[in-house]
Amino acid sequence: MKKLYLLIVLLFCFCAVQAQKLQSPAEFLGYRLGEHFTFYSRIADYFRYVAQASKNVKLQQYGTTNEGRPLLVAFIGSEQNVNRLEVVRKYNLSLAGLDNGVAINNPPVIVWLSYNVHGNEPSSSEAAMWTLYDVANPENAKTQAWLKNTLVIIDPCVNPDGRDRYVNYYNMVGDRIPDANPASREHTEPWPGGRVNHYYFDLNRDWAWQTQKETQARVGLFNKWLPQIHVDFHEQGYNSPYYFAPAAEPFHKVITAWQREFQTIIGKNNAKLFDQNGWMYFTHEEFDLLYPSYGDTYPLYNGSIGMTYEQGGISGGLAVITAGNDTLTLADRIAHHHANSLSTIETASKYAQKAVDEFKKFYDNSRSNPPGDYKTYVIKNDNQDKINALGQLLDRNGIQYGFGVSRPANGFNYFNLKTENFNIGPNDMVIDAYQPKSVLASVLLEPKTFVADSNTYDITAWSLPYAYGLKAYGLKEEVKAADGKQTISALKANVPAPGSPVYAYVSAWQSVEDVKFMAALMKKNIRVRYAEMPFEAAGKKFSRGSIIITRAGNSRPDFEQLVSGAAKEFKRELTALSSGFVDKGADIGSKEVHLIAKPKVMLLSNEGTSSSNVGEIWHFFEQQINYPLTLVRYQDLGKVKLSDFDVLILPDGNYPDLPADKLQAWVHDGGKLIAIGDGAATLEDKKGFRISGKDSDKDGKDDKDQKADKDKKKKTIDDTRVYGERERQSLKTSVPGAIYKMRLDNTHPLAYGLPDYYYTLKLDDKIYAPLGDDGWSVGTIKKDGFVAGFVGQTSKNKIMDGMLLGVQPLGRGTVVYMVDDPLFRELWENGKLLFSNAVFMVGN
Repeated sequence: MKKLYLLIVLLFCFCAVQAQKLQSPAEFLGYRLGEHFTFYSRIADYFRYVAQASKNVKLQQYGTTNEGRPLLVAFIGSEQNVNRLEVVRKYNLSLAGLDNGVAINNPPVIVWLSYNVHGNEPSSSEAAMWTLYDVANPENAKTQAWLKNTLVIIDPCVNPDGRDRYVNYYNMVGDRIPDANPASREHTEPWPGGRVNHYYFDLNRDWAWQTQKETQARVGLFNKWLPQIHVDFHEQGYNSPYYFAPAAEPFHKVITAWQREFQTIIGKNNAKLFDQNGWMYFTHEEFDLLYPSYGDTYPLYNGSIGMTYEQGGISGGLAVITAGNDTLTLADRIAHHHANSLSTIETASKYAQKAVDEFKKFYDNSRSNPPGDYKTYVIKNDNQDKINALGQLLDRNGIQYGFGVSRPANGFNYFNLKTENFNIGPNDMVIDAYQPKSVLASVLLEPKTFVADSNTYDITAWSLPYAYGLKAYGLKEEVKAADGKQTISALKANVPAPGSPVYAYVSAWQSVEDVKFMAALMKKNIRVRYAEMPFEAAGKKFSRGSIIITRAGNSRPDFEQLVSGAAKEFKRELTALSSGFVDKGADIGSKEVHLIAKPKVMLLSNEGTSSSNVGEIWHFFEQQINYPLTLVRYQDLGKVKLSDFDVLILPDGNYPDLPADKLQAWVHDGGKLIAIGDGAATLEDKKGFRISGKDSDKDGKDDKDQKADKDKKKKTIDDTRVYGERERQSLKTSVPGAIYKMRLDNTHPLAYGLPDYYYTLKLDDKIYAPLGDDGWSVGTIKKDGFVAGFVGQTSKNKIMDGMLLGVQPLGRGTVVYMVDDPLFRELWENGKLLFSNAVFMVGN
């Protein structure tokens, strides 16, 4: 009996010990990592389990995705640091001059690991579970030693919606035994793929712009912590080996010597592990550090050591045969990411004090010796809406600014590229470079980014004044401004005398905020008009495109209430008119005042279209102006009754079988076709559409002679072509995102609310011949149009003296050609009004 009792006690003790032992991912999930793709919900479950079972882990939900999935981060550290997270956070921010945190003993270095920003690069989220287990496991003496001076933050999946889109597809088509043949359908995703989020945005290019709710939540949390080290885990094509830091040139010139040095230190530690295991890898190639909105560069410009790790594996499924005839498995990919996760933490722990000291030095220098040529940036307040929008972006990035300065100054004018005297007005935005976020401010605001090496991975120009269409000056002296924010005041109405009925309301048309106001009125079935010509009434001047809401056509008892209510909601300034007889210009009842039709809008999507351009437009309609939009698969265009729609948007894409005759007939009957990017190029030389290459008839030769010339050129030997320099030579025709100044005909509805110029972001060298008498060349580029960014010499010679925005009347309808994407990543704020004009103003 005693023996039985003793056995029971021992069994109970054994079970108690087992219950306290942290389960590995395999034990928790019921399968080994790499045998299956794990749904995001199960990854989240494992993180919750570890947080509940471990004293040195704390889990925080920091937001949700567009599809409602939770966004999570786990904090892993010593029990002491996990119990004082807020104290550690405030102290860390105090090192940056952003908080008044109290000093603490043994402050940890903070390492933030972000996994799976691209949903179809799924191995890293699997590795995140393994990394969490190893770091949190109290029985792992090595990792527990690191946690004495290191706080690890793990975001297991930055893009849960994209990940589950990929995993769902793979699980539907994957074979019971993985088919490693690359031709198998399990290695080919359908449109739009799992890479992007719900609205088809690439979240890895959204760090600085924060257009997406996932990014807003994540970067908001990031800026509350400002880690010393941040790693973004990715996958590249499965035929590539593993990439890790140090990165490729070009490095932005603001990147410090320490940030460069530590990339090499980490890279060497990673290499040691890979060498021991015989794993292939490369460094110093392809992935540069210039564009400011990546998961490596944005942290760098915020004082971190920012790095990208790239495992070969996109579309690799559970197993795939590579070009080298090796079989790459999901388990391999997970192991590589896991090894580098631990290597990074290990190196951070070894250099903890140095990393913290250099972090503080970065911010000390930012406040006392900001980088760049300019010590103050002045943004002229010519448009309060755009100033507000820019202010919101700066707020999200922690960049300080102010108003209330009235004084003369001398500075570089962004728009005429000259240094000149000007006056700072009290409503102008003043950004003093002597602040904690001076490095980031310099990168986002500099008029022309220095590009040491033109072979870049992304765009080379993004300066915010050009993107927002706001005049700006760079000053070499410091100008301090009073703290405070400028915002649009609530409704200001010029109310008629008591007893006088409101004949009409007039509101400005100068920003996307006016578009939101108009869209809200349309949804309430309020009819809206616009003025084709400037006019004066009630002692005020109104420009072309001004919105007019007349009582005529809106005879309803709640007319004033609906209009004024919408104006208050969107903070629009209304002028109430008691008469249609104006002081100067055309009267309200004139033919020069046009009714804006409430359009039914179709957007083509799916295979053939650019998912990113579709996503930009979809997000703009649904999340910004809140106006209905119907997305139709391109493959179903032949089945659709086009007469049910007023506007059809042909986004950037590839349309080899476009039913041009059907579209032309629909436009001829009154439809409006908006063609963007390669959507516009598709219409080139199509019957009835007048867009054509600007050099098509330049030499006056007929088609036969031109073809003979081309064939002759093809056979000519180019002695300058060298195989080893082929990548460099290809840059002659490269346009990796450059800013050009476009001349605008702002008397045309396509350019209402804009000045007589517009800064466009060019991603290619496409440019077209003016439409001549067949239409209106609303936006054109002259020889001096180039402003900033890299453009290969061949392309630079081509992008001049041509059309980028055109409107062609066709029968009772209209075709709008937009050669460049006006909504690019939705960072191009000024393009939103241009695009809205195409949808709502043109053709009325």
